[in-house]
Amino acid sequence: MTRKTRPIVGLAAAALTALTALSASASDALKIGSYPANPPWEYKNEAGTFEGFEVDIIHEIAKRLGTEAEISGLDFRALFVATASKRVDAVISSLTITDERLEAQSFTQPYFSGALGVGTKTDSGIASVADLKGKRVGSIATSFPEGWLKEREGEIGYAAYSSYDTTANMLTDLQSGRIDAAVNDIVSLRYAFNQPNMASLTVAAEIPTGDKFAIMMPKGSDKLEAFNDALSDMKTDGTMAALYEKWFGVAAAADSLTLTPLPVPTSAD
Repeated sequence: MTRKTRPIVGLAAAALTALTALSASASDALKIGSYPANPPWEYKNEAGTFEGFEVDIIHEIAKRLGTEAEISGLDFRALFVATASKRVDAVISSLTITDERLEAQSFTQPYFSGALGVGTKTDSGIASVADLKGKRVGSIATSFPEGWLKEREGEIGYAAYSSYDTTANMLTDLQSGRIDAAVNDIVSLRYAFNQPNMASLTVAAEIPTGDKFAIMMPKGSDKLEAFNDALSDMKTDGTMAALYEKWFGVAAAADSLTLTPLPVPTSAD
């Protein structure tokens, strides 16, 4: 009788070991926060799965660290709360490195140099930032574009400003005429305006800013150096170049942030 029960006990023990291993693996998965409506950087497809340039980056980092990435959708403002409270290991959403943000968060090295775009209706008559004088403008709450606009309120002279929680709501108001212009990351605007339902909108002006996009992490994260090393390796082994071309349709410049390995930033410069 004892001999008959031993195999069962052994199987039970093996199953328990396997379940424990799976549980440990799941708990070790990287917890990533992301704004889920920010194509081509990150967005949810029809199946509810995250896709995008930064999604591919974070999955590649996880792979190189011997784990997986579990991505959760968050409102843009909630991304900063999530890292500050250490509920996530990192967040992605075309986030700009700023000195103010570095006081409370950590960032990896940048991998993209951004520019802002002024989105308008095709017949708006707006062709430059100067043309925003007396106009109603909008952007995403707590974003780099919002900060850029508010810092230049007196200089630009726009009549009113609207702050939005989602890009979709902002562009809906732009289409309906509730605002005259939307200021946002130019890549995101161009991607959105290529969709058939937004053919009436265009990028009327480009604003070179030199802002640098990177992965944001809790201040002093013990994973920061590992993330940064993985990014450096991706820049030198051709992985980042391939992802850039996949999502943007052109090759990254050889001297660009996308292909240049850099240390963890201590300032926005």
